[in-house]
Amino acid sequence: MPADPPRPAAVCAGLVKIYWTATGEVHALKGVDAHFPAAAVSAVVGPSGSGKSSLLRILAGLDRPTAGQVTVADLQLSGLSLARLRRLRRRLLGYVFQRPADNLVPYLTVAEHLELAARLRRTRSRDDGDLLELLGLAHRRRHLPRQLSGGEQQRLAFARAVVGDPPLVVADEPTAELDSASVAALLEAVRALAGRGTALVLATHDPAVVRLSERTFYLRHGAMEAEATGQDALSVIDDAGRVQLPPEALELFPARRARIGVERGRVWIGPP
Repeated sequence: MPADPPRPAAVCAGLVKIYWTATGEVHALKGVDAHFPAAAVSAVVGPSGSGKSSLLRILAGLDRPTAGQVTVADLQLSGLSLARLRRLRRRLLGYVFQRPADNLVPYLTVAEHLELAARLRRTRSRDDGDLLELLGLAHRRRHLPRQLSGGEQQRLAFARAVVGDPPLVVADEPTAELDSASVAALLEAVRALAGRGTALVLATHDPAVVRLSERTFYLRHGAMEAEATGQDALSVIDDAGRVQLPPEALELFPARRARIGVERGRVWIGPP
């Protein structure tokens, strides 16, 4: 019998996120469904304001959805008390901010960052020397963040995030402030970390990150527009039967009305 497919590292089901402002409601996420594969790199892509950061913060347990559920390593985050959610974040989740310096403590050395991460997770990590060697930081063990380049700082941020082998690490545009050489080194590190068994979900505008990723999720206006695996991109149909048309197709429907039909097992859609 064929082996069962591996369970995803995280699952989002019907995620809705609404922010209330002085001018009214802002719907950051509108019923997002997504499965993030285990031990793999996934990219979340979309223009500014598409909901990428909101999705990542909910995945990482830093924010709660207005509706819907998030499951990480078969544990539902929805409805947990703050204390239990905090314990779960320490054990199962890692988060990397966009600015390298925001991830680090300025007075701790490279080795001390990993030691602190292990204490917070209450775990013994794999050999720190092997992890630093894997990320090209072994010669920087005793250096402070200010003595590292931006790319080295970001690699250290990922090293700190994977101490204790959490099933999921999310990163918000981690290559945005790096030059091309630093991006290449960071992505090699990210690939290596996925090989250790951690799923990494990266919000990005960077085509290099998309090329590296096993799966890419395209957000637009808070909804999941498409999901791609390799060269195969598929539009996403939510539980209510809604599908987002790409902008070039949407131009065909200026009145936002369409004729839809089913013929011989295929669905067609066209202007009225």
